[in-house]
Amino acid sequence: MADEKNVNDDSEYEDICYICRRPESVAGKMIHIPNNICICNDCMQKTFDSMDKMGPMPGMPGMPYMDMFSMGQPPQDGGVPKNQRLKKKKPAQDKKKKTEEKGIFDIEHLPAPHVIKGSLDEYVVGQEYAKKVMSVAVYNHYKRVLTDNDNDDGVEIEKSNMLMIGPTGSGKTFLVKTLARILQVPLAITDATSLTEAGYIGDDVESVLSKLLAAADNDVEKAEHGIIFIDEIDKIAKKRNTNSRDVSGESVQQGMLKLLEGSDVEVPVGATNKNAMVPMTTVNTRNILFICGGAFPELDKVIKNRLTKQSSIGFNAQLSDEFDKDENILQKVTTEDLREFGMIPEFLGRLPVVFALQAMTEEMLKKVLTQPKNAIIKQYQKLLALDEVNLVFDDEAVTAIAKKAVEKKTGARALRAIIEEFMLDIMYEIPKDDMIGQVTITKDYIEKKGSPLITMRESGEAKLLTQRES
Repeated sequence: MADEKNVNDDSEYEDICYICRRPESVAGKMIHIPNNICICNDCMQKTFDSMDKMGPMPGMPGMPYMDMFSMGQPPQDGGVPKNQRLKKKKPAQDKKKKTEEKGIFDIEHLPAPHVIKGSLDEYVVGQEYAKKVMSVAVYNHYKRVLTDNDNDDGVEIEKSNMLMIGPTGSGKTFLVKTLARILQVPLAITDATSLTEAGYIGDDVESVLSKLLAAADNDVEKAEHGIIFIDEIDKIAKKRNTNSRDVSGESVQQGMLKLLEGSDVEVPVGATNKNAMVPMTTVNTRNILFICGGAFPELDKVIKNRLTKQSSIGFNAQLSDEFDKDENILQKVTTEDLREFGMIPEFLGRLPVVFALQAMTEEMLKKVLTQPKNAIIKQYQKLLALDEVNLVFDDEAVTAIAKKAVEKKTGARALRAIIEEFMLDIMYEIPKDDMIGQVTITKDYIEKKGSPLITMRESGEAKLLTQRES
């Protein structure tokens, strides 16, 4: 056996037993053997016990047959794949130093709500109320996290998990991604449709923590201050009128209760399945911010039924079709509506911040095309700028694109599909001619009644007049 441990750049990672896959913090000090393999004392003792029962090996009396540990060609880097390597936990006195080294914000550098909202404004168009709610909730959450050890007065601040409701394409996922980028914290985005009750085919509830741990580079302390966004949360609502076991509905909500409130959870490292032969570590979810989002189809009908429930004959009666054309009826949602939809009260109680996003209007879609830092039109302008071609969109063309997107009723997602369609020929033809200097997209081209205006580098004016006359 090797008496010296191979000291390298991986000293910040824990040793993991090659046989039982337990980390050093759980199994105790490891025994190092050739090929960078680590084995815990328990597994080594069990191996020797089995050798004694088998008797001496041929040609090696009294010595264990160590070649059995090689298992063919063992993986390098300590016998553990990189995505399953677990970082060591720092002592309490080193946490502050670690925070300063990595540039993670502290209570003095935590951005104020108006600063967070201002950063969101640069990327997200509209949704003023949603951005304000998220900015305040995140600010309060990280104030709670960063002053967690200063509870001398006995006042403990509760977690402010969020539930955002909004139609498809309204920017739910984009808001969370932008928020995590601003705060520079690990973010895990998962889909609730794949979650099932433990023991059935599908991902366990704890798999969302595995994704966060991977996003934090297997650093448990960093992951415990991260954000988890669970999309399509409406898909785990209680199923109605079913005689089969609801393994992907109410039971998943029950399983998520302990995660949302805060508890110590055993999480597989480098996999989403607990049954895989991978290391396990403990993650505390007390300081993890959970944001749940969903489109909640048919919820508008539940809200309409509640609002028109007291309709009666008379001048003050509410008409049954009064809210049919209200695109933002989801903003009138209450906890009772969500319970009627199929969410259990215990689950809703752990999501105290509930808000709805606005439906995308034509004016908002026009701004989405042009105003954000990474607007779709700016992306195509940058692509053509690499070919030294200037791309210009007429105001009428932008309006025509927004109108087409409203008709598709898929929110901002429809914009890229529309632009991809009419930009295909342009992106294909422009590299053929090095003399093209500018392409102007017009309303007629969007509506398939004409062609784009092309300006050449040398005789640009003459070419432009020819295009207009034709």
